[in-house]
Amino acid sequence: MNALHTTPAAAPQISLIGAQQNDLLRALSRDDLLALFASLELVTLPEGKHLFDYGDAVEYTYFPTNAIISLQYVMEDGATTEIAVVGREGVVGVALHPTERASYAAVVQTAGYGYRLKTAMLREVFYSGGPLAQQLMRYTSMMFAQLAQSVAGSRHTSIEQKLCRWLLERLDRSLSNELKVTQEMIANMLGVRRESITGAAGKLAQEGLIIYRRGLVTVLDREAMERRAGSCYQGRIINAAPAQQRYAA
Repeated sequence: MNALHTTPAAAPQISLIGAQQNDLLRALSRDDLLALFASLELVTLPEGKHLFDYGDAVEYTYFPTNAIISLQYVMEDGATTEIAVVGREGVVGVALHPTERASYAAVVQTAGYGYRLKTAMLREVFYSGGPLAQQLMRYTSMMFAQLAQSVAGSRHTSIEQKLCRWLLERLDRSLSNELKVTQEMIANMLGVRRESITGAAGKLAQEGLIIYRRGLVTVLDREAMERRAGSCYQGRIINAAPAQQRYAA
C-alpha cells in the first residue's frame, strides 16, 4: 500500500482555515484547535486509495475536507457492500483501544484533501474528555442513525429509491451537482446487478431528474430526487457540530 503524499507545511493561519473545512474540527474553539495543530497533518486523498482495510490496525484518524470516503464491509467471497459514507461532516478511523482492528474498509471515492491525526494522539485527546471527545460521541450517534437508515432502506425500498438515496448522500458532501461515478461502482456498493442500476438511472434521466454520461451523473432536480427516495433518505446531512461552537478564523 502506497503512502499518502503529504503537502508541505503551511502557515498556521492557513492550516487553521483549512481545518475548518471539516465540520468536527470547525466546531472546536480556536484554542482547542490550536492545541491539535502540531499533530494535524494535511494529506492528499486520491480516488481509490484504501486508508485501511478490514483487520488492519488503524494508525491514523482522518478528517476529510472535500474528499468523500466510502466505508465498506467485505464479504467472505470478496464482495463489498457500502455501509456508510463520510465527507466533510465527519471522521474516519476512530479507534479508541490500542489493540482495536478495523471492522470495515475505508476507501476514497471522491478525491480531495483531509487532515489526519495519529490514533494514539486521538485516544489521548478523547480520554481527556475535552470538546473533541464530545464531538466524536455526537458524530458516532449520528453515524449509528445513518447505518440504521441504510439497513432499513436496503430491505424495504426499491432499486430506484436506493439509487436516489445513494446519489443524494454524495451530493450532500459534494461541492457541485456533478458526481463522478460509474454504474458498476454503484451496483457494487448497493449489492445489486448493474442492469438494475442501468434501468433505474435510465428512468430518472428520462424523467429529467438526472443526466447520465459515461462516468458522470449530473443531478438536475434535487427536490424531485428527495421525493422519489421517500423515507429511504431522511434529508440533508445533520451536522454533528453545534453551530454555537463554531468560530471565524
